[in-house]
Amino acid sequence: MESAVSAELADGSTLTHPWGGTSNITDLGGDVHWIDFGGPSGAPPIVLVHGLGGSHLNWVRVAPTLAARTRVYALDLAGFGLTSARGRHTGVDANAALLNRFLETVVGEPAVLFGNSMGGMVSAISTHANPESVAGLVLVDPALPLPVQLPDLTVAAQFALYSMPYVGEQVLGFGRRKMSDRQLAAQMTRLCFADPTRADPAVLDAGAALTAIRRGEPTQDAEFLQAARSLLMTLARPASYRKTLREIATPTLLIHGDRDRLVPVEAARAAAAAHPHWTTIILGDTGHTPQLEIPDEFSRHALAWLDRTGLITS
Repeated sequence: MESAVSAELADGSTLTHPWGGTSNITDLGGDVHWIDFGGPSGAPPIVLVHGLGGSHLNWVRVAPTLAARTRVYALDLAGFGLTSARGRHTGVDANAALLNRFLETVVGEPAVLFGNSMGGMVSAISTHANPESVAGLVLVDPALPLPVQLPDLTVAAQFALYSMPYVGEQVLGFGRRKMSDRQLAAQMTRLCFADPTRADPAVLDAGAALTAIRRGEPTQDAEFLQAARSLLMTLARPASYRKTLREIATPTLLIHGDRDRLVPVEAARAAAAAHPHWTTIILGDTGHTPQLEIPDEFSRHALAWLDRTGLITS
């Protein structure tokens, strides 16, 4: 029986039409859904990579501004958005390999990766593995090794439950059954924003519509937990992950909100100190997804860095 996600893919997504995006599907060892926001040629294109539990919708508030300067793509990683895993692994290494195939097959030239949260980790691993495919790296509140400190207790408890076999499945399934599509979208906003009143109602509507589509995907909880556990395992081996970050020579911008509950700003400051050749921008009064919460300021900083590095010129 065809899943709801597959049916939506067959029809083509209209979720990003208000922001100028067009939906595409490419077979990269399995169907991958991605959005083309258009934009001029002549400069390295931008590829936008979402985080855990996210999708291409995580970038709609900045994609049109970026697309005024260069070609912009956003993909759904395996197990998220409108890319059904269909037996593929959804962990960070598998999705980094998927991102590399996307760069080679769809983009076809060196690109600037923008990676948020888990997408930042995936983008960093992809850059390390295939530096010739990446012209620049923008890490947006990326998953980073945590400093020794007391974490946000709610977030820590939530991820501790996710890490436990059977318990994680029950907790995630119960929450999904209990809340409406709109409530689930709003819950993610409360977790990721410093000020949830900054949320764009149109983005919340699109998020609720995507949640409704994904309710028909029977394996979505298992796919999410596989990715979450892979993320936690990578962070549990910080020496290896730090080595990966240290060996990246690609020009890198780190943007981080100072009120991020998921990745404390202290982790970003520690990463900045360990990589003085990076450009680091700490955004005040901002949470985990600045590209959604303060899109104008985010775009201004990102484009200024791209100008300074010569990756994209006016």
